[in-house]
Amino acid sequence: MTSRTIQFTTRTCERLEGPKSDSTSKDVEYTDAMTSVKLTVSKTKLKTWYYRYTINGRKRAIRIGAFPGISVDEARKKAIEYGAMVDRGVDPQSQKDIYKGMPTFEEFAINEYLPYAYKHKRSADMDESKLKLHILKRFGHKRICDITRYDVDMYRTDISKSHSNATSNRHLALIARMLTLAIEWERGVEKNVCRGMKKLQETSDAGRALKADEVQRLTAALRAEPNRLGAQAVLLLMYTGLRHAEVLTLPWSAVDLVEGKVFLAHTKSGKSRTVILNQVAIDLIREIKPTRSPYLFPNAVDPQRPMNNIRKVWMRALANAGCQHARLHDLRHSLASAAAVAGVSLYAIQKMLGHSSSHMTQRYAKLADSRAMREASMAAVTMLTNTDR
Repeated sequence: MTSRTIQFTTRTCERLEGPKSDSTSKDVEYTDAMTSVKLTVSKTKLKTWYYRYTINGRKRAIRIGAFPGISVDEARKKAIEYGAMVDRGVDPQSQKDIYKGMPTFEEFAINEYLPYAYKHKRSADMDESKLKLHILKRFGHKRICDITRYDVDMYRTDISKSHSNATSNRHLALIARMLTLAIEWERGVEKNVCRGMKKLQETSDAGRALKADEVQRLTAALRAEPNRLGAQAVLLLMYTGLRHAEVLTLPWSAVDLVEGKVFLAHTKSGKSRTVILNQVAIDLIREIKPTRSPYLFPNAVDPQRPMNNIRKVWMRALANAGCQHARLHDLRHSLASAAAVAGVSLYAIQKMLGHSSSHMTQRYAKLADSRAMREASMAAVTMLTNTDR
């Protein structure tokens, strides 16, 4: 390979020629008179920037990039940066090797974060769902150290448009936690770009209670749903008022159909509790065929883990039943609302839902009061119109 020294400009670089077709050299190397950055030109006119240096008595070269994608000025700046590293006794090539060894966001999520989460976090299955359905599609290909604050801000803004502010905040919290662990585990992340990001304002909307005819149509749609196991999980939510995660992670060992109850070892409040099942829920569980999985609703890919998402089943059921949008959590709200209208005490509703205090259950007090007032009004009218007095 021959070498020549010239002062680089964009125009001169464009005119540089490679070796002749009959030459034994694969490249011609040109050296910038100002910075010693190298530009090699191949027989096919491929032009590549390099920086050559000697460190610890060893001659090395590091590729900067291709021309014209990397301009003359950019190549010079990078060569100066590498030269400064050599002066400090740092090998630029070794730093580049370290960068290449850094995991992508997907590699970190699948190989490191999720195994850790399943050992230390009760809602790890929900994290896996967020990652596989949304986050990895956006960031999976990026090296974890290359994710910027702008990247995260645009992502959580997009999620808030397609879902809700509350969902967006949960996704932000998950990404922030993963970056914090990446820093602690020395995976090449220098700072958490999520730090200081303000959460989006969440509405206090308690959802809506489904009407009786909607429940009937949804039940029919779920009974016809091809994904039988997913449909049964939704129906169990409808019949018990349990939380989404409580149903999906329910193990067979926690179910006692003789006594008609299930034991929840882990709940949102952090306390265990026993849930008494009604006959409809008992009959539904009896329909589920046990497998070798420890869970009523096993993961299709790995049966030793629980199912992590039934949103698609739910959305299909809503569409097939001709119902307006509702959340899965609204099934819990609907059961409690129906109980309040039926005259069930707020204390009993609190126990049924597993609320740690009566504060959350107070939202159903108005429904109970409405029923009581309606009955009182009817009793008064009956008395006033009693002609037998």
